[in-house]
Amino acid sequence: MAELRRATPADAPAVARIWYPGWCDAHLGNVPQQLIDARPRESFEPRALEHVHHTTVATVNGEVAGFVMVVGDEVEQVYVSADHRGSGVASALLAAAEQAVVANGHSVAWLAVVAGNTRARHFYERQGWTDEGLFDHQAPHPDGPIPVPAHRYTKLCRPC
Repeated sequence: MAELRRATPADAPAVARIWYPGWCDAHLGNVPQQLIDARPRESFEPRALEHVHHTTVATVNGEVAGFVMVVGDEVEQVYVSADHRGSGVASALLAAAEQAVVANGHSVAWLAVVAGNTRARHFYERQGWTDEGLFDHQAPHPDGPIPVPAHRYTKLCRPC
């Protein structure tokens, strides 16, 4: 059973170890090469540390098994280690994300899923999220945002 808690700076290396391979699984072949070039392995730990204040981690037997990042009404990142996929960790993290959106003062959460990531898209739909269609997600980049074809998913969130 996963336990959820707020991330700490000490979690950044574990978050990066999950984030990078998960990001590759979801994005390689599905996003512009410019974004792939802008996201080398060594960039994930500093990004994890930068976003620690809005990250929740799931731990299993004391080790980080997955994480979610929520900013305002957006569920920015949801990743689970390969060893824990299909175990319920992702569902628990997504439920925590929905409550974080409510705590941030919003009633509707949204997230972007790259168009080719059908596994994630099916997961969100099973969790009650609605696909509102394609849009160009503006992925952050030092030289300016990179447009990435993605689906916008939304969900009405109610407090527990």
